[in-house]
Amino acid sequence: MHRIPEKIHELTVGQLSARSGAAVSALHFYEAKGLIRSRRTSGNQRRYTRDTLRRVAFIRAAQRVGIPLATIREALAELPEERTPTRDDWARLSEAWRSELDERIRQLNRLRDHLTDCIGCGCLSLEGCVLSNPDDVFGERLTGSRLMAESGRKNSGD
Repeated sequence: MHRIPEKIHELTVGQLSARSGAAVSALHFYEAKGLIRSRRTSGNQRRYTRDTLRRVAFIRAAQRVGIPLATIREALAELPEERTPTRDDWARLSEAWRSELDERIRQLNRLRDHLTDCIGCGCLSLEGCVLSNPDDVFGERLTGSRLMAESGRKNSGD
């Protein structure tokens, strides 16, 4: 692991990448999305404050559990300017995200449990196909194969 001397208060993008494990392109992306900030030197090089290391760790941990970047940005925006996310911040935010993650897990379990039915069919046009027609939302109007034909007619002007 690359150590940064305590007297250095700003990091180059390369140093931030090496310390955080995030690719330089990911750091530029995070910055473009408003998740992290840098200042520019007179030579137009990016410089990041040391607290950005913890912000990047926070972002990457949240991403690993499936939190969308927009949600992460909203969470970071609630923190005071230039403040590093703390353990208490993570605990509060992760608790708020728990129900969203639980619902995603339920959806994935449902899909997994019905996947073999779909593989047996192969055409994805069953009336109640859980992948192409979840919860049979189109069942009131038409079945799957007719939906494809109907959409083709609308596009061709029939």
